[in-house]
Amino acid sequence: MISRYSLSADATAVSDRYSADPTPGYEPMYNAAPTLLLPVMTQESPNGMSFFYWGATPAFAGQKPLGERIINTHAEAIAEKQALRRKLRDHRCLIPADGFYLWKRIGRKALVPYRFTLPGNSLFAIAGIWEEYEDENNISHHTFSMITRQAHPSLSEYAERIPAILLQEKESSWLKESDTDALTKLLADFPGEFQHYPVSTRINDPKQNTRSLILPVPAADQFGNLTLFD
Repeated sequence: MISRYSLSADATAVSDRYSADPTPGYEPMYNAAPTLLLPVMTQESPNGMSFFYWGATPAFAGQKPLGERIINTHAEAIAEKQALRRKLRDHRCLIPADGFYLWKRIGRKALVPYRFTLPGNSLFAIAGIWEEYEDENNISHHTFSMITRQAHPSLSEYAERIPAILLQEKESSWLKESDTDALTKLLADFPGEFQHYPVSTRINDPKQNTRSLILPVPAADQFGNLTLFD
């Protein structure tokens, strides 16, 4: 399950990269977590950024635990489920990001968080789908789910799945294409090699959102002891 990512770039860099203007309230997110309002670009408004809740609203999450099926959608499941194909056809979005987090197990209980980025810490876009619903008070809410794909075997010690990152030249097609078969093929592209390094376990707390969270920390060995080597 992918439950954290980062978008540490400032508003100008985000606007230049995606040709989409962030809202005045945009702030860098070093610890983007489920239930937070986060920026997305939808097929209905590709040149602007909307803020949707990741997975569910905080009120909904307070009533029941968040599941993987809410915050993540498996790319392989889209071809099998008609409801997901309808969402793919009508409710697609791009999730701007510059990193995501995976946890490496170093013992029976110890997990060390790692931040994964593309070379040069460049911005990228993760494929997503969104939906709109009304709560019991008839208030409309928008949520999104991050599409994930199977991880490359080289990442098996960290996770079985990674975000479905789109090639930059295919991002426009993701928002404009209408054929679901063509869209699912876009999810099969692999952006290249990732860079990664360990980060502070403070990333586990969704209330933490400071730049220091994306800074490298010494790695830990299999016994949980800090070491200078990964």
